[in-house]
Amino acid sequence: MRSRRLATVPALTVSTLALLLGAAACAPAEEEDPAPSAEDTRSSDPSEEPTDETTDETAADPASCAEGKTQMDGMLMIGTDSPAYEPWFVDNDPTNGEGYESAVAYAVAEQLGFTGDAVSWVKVPFNTSYKPGPKEFDFDINQISISAARAEAVDFSDGYYQAAQAVIALKDGAAAGATSIEDLKGLKLGAQTGTTSLTAIRDIIQPEQDPAVFEDTNIAKQQLMSGQVDAILADLPTAFYITAVEIPKASIIGQFQPETGEQEEFGMLFEKGNPLVECVNLALAALEEDGTIDALESEWLSDTVGVPELQ
Repeated sequence: MRSRRLATVPALTVSTLALLLGAAACAPAEEEDPAPSAEDTRSSDPSEEPTDETTDETAADPASCAEGKTQMDGMLMIGTDSPAYEPWFVDNDPTNGEGYESAVAYAVAEQLGFTGDAVSWVKVPFNTSYKPGPKEFDFDINQISISAARAEAVDFSDGYYQAAQAVIALKDGAAAGATSIEDLKGLKLGAQTGTTSLTAIRDIIQPEQDPAVFEDTNIAKQQLMSGQVDAILADLPTAFYITAVEIPKASIIGQFQPETGEQEEFGMLFEKGNPLVECVNLALAALEEDGTIDALESEWLSDTVGVPELQ
């Protein structure tokens, strides 16, 4: 989550100075003025010249930036997994614009100059999204944390959401009384494969038992309800939805930030070298500036106040 809401993830130029000085030393003492070039004889009317202001405005326009940079002319291809979980998507339907990530995706698309009917969704399993190689989408949005390891194979946009990890346990289970990370070490924990939740278990909690690794969140929930694991980890908004709607017998026993030295963030994922990244970053900056990102977060994601922090 955004750090402000807790508890209350990456052109060189070569100097030509020496060459210029050398050229000056070799120049004759007196030279005739050269004949004017075509560039020198063009109109000096300022109205006919592009101004720095105009250039800057064009460069900062996400729609102008995105022209010719999508896989299909006139279309924006967006990837996400299926099923697409709440509160990130609603009714497993990314196309309806409901849920935080669906709403953010359509807001970015609009900034890039694409209307709703010019947006197409592609099914992309989470674990294959960040593998190297060509992509069938322009960008993927699926609660993918920005990390240096993943960035070796793919590119990321700037972050659109700051995430915290949450620990979910049955209210009458073995993990219910845990108040610290140390209390979790002797428990059987689990998380979806390929996620930062699983990394957090292994690197931060470091439990005595190997963690259970699930193909998706549905399996994780089933294992929790059957008592095969004591607790599962997920990002905080997903944890709110699981405990409020899907497993009312469970509760969030605490939250914590991965100890990476930086706030964990979700970013949109791109094929390595995709020039559309800069355009999406312009779009996200505009949505941050006009308050859209904050408004969508307030609309779709639960408040974290009252969830204890695990130390």
